[in-house]
Amino acid sequence: MSDRVLVVVPTYNEAQNLEPILDRLHAAVPTAHALVVDDGSPDGTGELAAGLAAGDPRVHVLRRTAKAGLGAAYMAGFRWAREHGYEVVVEMDADGSHAPEQLPDLLSALGSADLVLGSRYVPGGGVTDWPAHRLLLSRAGNRYTRWALRLPLSDATGGYRAARAELIDRLPFDDVASQGYCFQVDWAWRAVRAGARVSEVPITFTERTFGRSKMSGSIVVEALVRVTLWGVRDRLADWLPGRVRRPVPARGTERSGTS
Repeated sequence: MSDRVLVVVPTYNEAQNLEPILDRLHAAVPTAHALVVDDGSPDGTGELAAGLAAGDPRVHVLRRTAKAGLGAAYMAGFRWAREHGYEVVVEMDADGSHAPEQLPDLLSALGSADLVLGSRYVPGGGVTDWPAHRLLLSRAGNRYTRWALRLPLSDATGGYRAARAELIDRLPFDDVASQGYCFQVDWAWRAVRAGARVSEVPITFTERTFGRSKMSGSIVVEALVRVTLWGVRDRLADWLPGRVRRPVPARGTERSGTS
């Protein structure tokens, strides 16, 4: 793909992981640029990123003063990407769970899609190094999300994805309320409801080697509650048209400024 590609990498205490993941990224896709969005990491991740950026014009840094959530970090990265003219925007974790070596597969699939999700739960995809209870929770969460939101995706919660910048411009991110991991479900649903061409390609998700996972019980509860409320409101909008506002508008019913 010849489009200008920006990989948005949110970080919070990822000093041990950042340089190796950027090295792997540039080995896999040498022309890709990376934007490290650091939320004031106390372990020096922001300073490390600034040093890497000083030595490599493909690395950029957006430093924020406090931890504001994954969704806020990605939205800041999306805005930065569009302000600087990138045509493809990629989400990728800094901890090595998303293999940069699989990024060419996601970019290739954008030839016939607006949004490509790296999926653990399509044929060829998988997860390594997860305990059975976490894999069960992830699979159950995705199945519930698919049912509750009537969403034709096998892995709506995954965070490895590539999108055409035109799609990001079309979606109403300003009213996104989910700032945690539920952000991934939120904007995948928005894309589907807007009529975007969404594709899933298999990836292998690998548990981080260094540091601690950001996943917590409160994040899981937030996702469950939000998905349930969205699904209920969406069905009520079917039953009571004009009286209940859909949480995410369908294609042809978008608010002004969307497509």
